[in-house]
Amino acid sequence: MPYEPPTHTVERSLRATTGAKVIAGVDEVGRGAWAGPVTVCAAVTGLRRAPMGLTDSKLLTVRRRTELAEELRGWVTSYSLGHASPEEIDEKGMTAALRLAAVRALEALPVRPDAVILDGKHDYLGTPWRVRTVIKGDRSCVAVAAASVIAKVQRDKMMAELGVDHADFGFADNAGYPSPVHKAALEERGPTPYHRLSWAYLDALPQWRHLKKARSWADGSAPEIEGQLGFDF
Repeated sequence: MPYEPPTHTVERSLRATTGAKVIAGVDEVGRGAWAGPVTVCAAVTGLRRAPMGLTDSKLLTVRRRTELAEELRGWVTSYSLGHASPEEIDEKGMTAALRLAAVRALEALPVRPDAVILDGKHDYLGTPWRVRTVIKGDRSCVAVAAASVIAKVQRDKMMAELGVDHADFGFADNAGYPSPVHKAALEERGPTPYHRLSWAYLDALPQWRHLKKARSWADGSAPEIEGQLGFDF
């Protein structure tokens, strides 16, 4: 399907309106998975022409995404990755875990960004970061698209490695997301050490429901349910 290639429009706008010189594109992967970390990539690209075919990682085949990630790692000015573990997701909730992973990625960059372009409509970073949110930024912004591809390939690789000792769960194919294979393995074997134990899928597993973790929401907020798919998928 044809698509418009990403541009530097948002980066140029931030430079013009805020004086920012170093701008990082940030994207996450793993938000809706049942197992594994949530991973955030921060990528700084400058204003150079992007590699051919760069777009949202979800629009690319596995082969093309892998090839492009390898190219991007040498093309970007800099990039870094941050992760929040399943335990941190269970303890803090997804928004706080996303912020934790994003801050880890941003603080690992060799130069602190003057501004951040964040994919989506919600600013889960907040102060002291100067943030511009962009809906579908992983398709429209070069730096965010680059972060999207690098993050997806890296997390998929991590999940395949974690799945070596849990072959029945199919992590190499589903990356910890819901799938029939994943569902069947959960019903038979219960969650692995890499599963998020505060999530709704455990409600449909009577024999494993005792493992579910209840979160205490110190800030008074309600538990987030985005991406927490049950077994009816």
